Amino acid sequence: MAIKSKNTDGGSSLRSRLQILIPSAIVLAGVAVSALYADLQQQRLSREAARNAVGENLGLIRTKLEANINANIKLLQGMVAVIGTEPYVTQKRFEALASSLLSTPSQIGNIVAAPNLITSFVHPYEDNKSFIGNWILPPPNGEEAVRQLREEGKTIISGPLPLKNGAMGLIITLPVEMTNDDGKRVFWGGLAGVVDVTRLYDDSGLRAPDSPLAITITDDSQQTGNQAVIYGDSHVLTDDPVTMIVDLGNEKWAISAVPKGGWHAMSRPDVLIRSMIAAMSALIAGSVIWVAGLMRERQRNYAALRQREEELLAMSYRLGVALESSRIGVWEMDVGSDHLIWDERLYNLYGLTPDTPITGETWRSMVDPEDVDAIEEGMRQAIENQSSYTGRFRVIRPDGKIVHFRTVGTAFGDQKNKMLLLGVNWDVSADVLLQEELSQAQRETAQRNEELETARQRMEYNSLHDALTGLPNRRYLDQRLEALAAAPDRPEARLTVLHMDLDRFKEINDTLGHGAGDAILRHVAQELQSMVGECDFVARIGGDEFVIVCQGCDISEGYEAMGSNLISAVNRPIVYNGHECRVGASIGIADRIEPELTAEQLLVNADIALYEAKRRGRNRVERFNDQLRARTINIKRTADAILRSLGDDDFIAWYQPQFDARTLAINGVEALARWHHPQKGILAPNAFLETAENLNVVSQIDASILDQALEQLARWKTEGLGIEHVSVNISAQRLFEDKLLDHLAKLDFKPGSLSFELLESISFDDKADAVAESLERIRTQGIAIEIDDFGTGYASILSLIKLSPSRLKIDRQLVAPIVTSPAQRKLISSIVDIGRSYGIGIVAEGVETMEHAAILRDLGCQTLQGYALARPMSPDNFIDFARKHALQREDLLRRSA
Repeated sequence: MAIKSKNTDGGSSLRSRLQILIPSAIVLAGVAVSALYADLQQQRLSREAARNAVGENLGLIRTKLEANINANIKLLQGMVAVIGTEPYVTQKRFEALASSLLSTPSQIGNIVAAPNLITSFVHPYEDNKSFIGNWILPPPNGEEAVRQLREEGKTIISGPLPLKNGAMGLIITLPVEMTNDDGKRVFWGGLAGVVDVTRLYDDSGLRAPDSPLAITITDDSQQTGNQAVIYGDSHVLTDDPVTMIVDLGNEKWAISAVPKGGWHAMSRPDVLIRSMIAAMSALIAGSVIWVAGLMRERQRNYAALRQREEELLAMSYRLGVALESSRIGVWEMDVGSDHLIWDERLYNLYGLTPDTPITGETWRSMVDPEDVDAIEEGMRQAIENQSSYTGRFRVIRPDGKIVHFRTVGTAFGDQKNKMLLLGVNWDVSADVLLQEELSQAQRETAQRNEELETARQRMEYNSLHDALTGLPNRRYLDQRLEALAAAPDRPEARLTVLHMDLDRFKEINDTLGHGAGDAILRHVAQELQSMVGECDFVARIGGDEFVIVCQGCDISEGYEAMGSNLISAVNRPIVYNGHECRVGASIGIADRIEPELTAEQLLVNADIALYEAKRRGRNRVERFNDQLRARTINIKRTADAILRSLGDDDFIAWYQPQFDARTLAINGVEALARWHHPQKGILAPNAFLETAENLNVVSQIDASILDQALEQLARWKTEGLGIEHVSVNISAQRLFEDKLLDHLAKLDFKPGSLSFELLESISFDDKADAVAESLERIRTQGIAIEIDDFGTGYASILSLIKLSPSRLKIDRQLVAPIVTSPAQRKLISSIVDIGRSYGIGIVAEGVETMEHAAILRDLGCQTLQGYALARPMSPDNFIDFARKHALQREDLLRRSA
């Protein structure tokens, strides 16, 4: 039993020990875990505060970076507006615009302009002239960038890229559009500015020597896993940085930052709090051990002890978190004795050691004198009312650093009726500094915006006015007319437009140079401005074209008189470098009487009237009317029909035979152009030739007639008609066409069977050398040359002889009077003698009667052509005529025999 009792007591003792040790161990473990958890929470809060501070500084840098890039883009947009109005800008003009642009502070160092995306203009010229002729958007990704620039009108930002001088540059490329003659916006090319990345970083605060951040910029627009580092050290990206996105349009940058000393430098655990947690943990552990020794009271006090332990743990956690995260210093002041009590944190905030004696006077000596009165007034009122107060003041620490403090205090009386002030201070210097930086950034941004607005207004003015004369330009005219045309229908809303074009202006430029031309333009601008009314304005819309817009004019005032006065003013000469310069002017007038008439149509009507004034001899005034409208509509319809007929092969060749003057045998054929109009039938050249010349399609018609003539020549040979020569008219436009010789080389014809007829009105005297050279190349193909309508043009005999034609065709106007005019017969006889002297054959056109034929034969003409012998006819009718004519001659010869 004794042994059992011993074992029982031993087991009971072991159980008792276990009952003590197990709960104690559990409690001690809980204390350790709580202390560790509190420490981890303190570190997490410190890390979050550090990240918030880094985020505020990084946000300011990102804002400045985006503001600087956008400011550079706005400067370039201003220059785009100017170039859009001057599509034929020169290098000199471009450098002037670029210099004006770069006078505004920016990070742009170089500017290039690229019509059709080929670099043509650069600034500075000497530093960048090697880039002229290169694509403005080179590969890689050049094609996609060109598509975005041309089709979507996007701003393309590339880089940073290495520059020729060893620096890095950010290239900003903007699309440039212009208004064409139809008033539509079309793509002109691109304008690129090179931003100095180093200056951009400096101006944005990335490289500030006192910056607490280590910053890295990466290209976030790439789709690959690895981001390209643009600026900074890539190790920043591995340290859980704070990252923000800088949106540049087609590209995105990611700007990341960490503290320069790493996160641990800004989030070091507070030794005091750790010490307090450790002390608290030791106290709890000691209490547990002490309670373990009180085995007898364990059951009685267990519940209360457990509750007190839980409350103590919760209080310890809250106290640790609050003290660690607040960074607030606590103070207490005895109002009567002026004695102060500070905690250790407050000593640290003031830069003092804990053993420094502190009184109210000591504190006042550290406060900035400008802030003492305000903060003491708040304390005085709080003491009088036993209330709270708040304030902010600056403290000059012993190390000379100025710290901004926010304070909150409360006045109360203790049990001994002492008046006490209890309060807290915390450092708000970072917030004040950030606020000041934001205010400064706002002021700088406002100033920059004012400068940009001034530059924009200046560029907008330049884009709306002509640099030479100071007059409004075409863009201004279009905008003003649109506004005037949209005015309500009232008498003063009537508009009159006078479109003026200078006559003989090109001759002055060609003889005296562009300086004289510029002087003439300024003279004309001054004269026009002096004659228009206050509500009217003058615009220069082209080289030597001006538009005068008159508002509220009455038809009874007389447009023609107004135009004549303007012409008289322009006709007044000026002297330039000792030379008297004088120009004329043609004016077209159009009036907007109908409210529905658009400004665009009003300008078109004035232009039509101007064309009529030039057509009728220049230096005159013409007014747009219904007849001109009808004529213009008819010309347009004819032009549309001609263009359709070219595709439908409606231009056909008719043939008029040529006869030997003595035997009346057919010795050649002239191919004549006819238009098989879908509605009007067969039309002669006078119905379409002028319009075709304006459309620049005469050469296409000539080519078609030539092919048809050679095809019929081969057919005549197959039919056995004995006709082995055909002549075809050729225009001056066709004569100088580069593809003519290539086309002739592909044709199959016998040398000598084909002749080209040239109009004498081509003006051989002015182009004798060029014509002779072209004709010589044609002769090498076996083609003879004839001069058509001889006697009506302006060529001299010597220039014609120089061309060595095979035949001269005497114009019908010279042939018609020979029946009754001996003088006319002598003239033709002289032409025949000249031709005979130089071995040139003579063809007489316009043989209207057989009497004409007999006289011309006797005068020595070898070949006759005219209605008395045969009219022009279709291919099939010509073959029938040729057969019948051959049979008639054979029958006549048999009878003669």
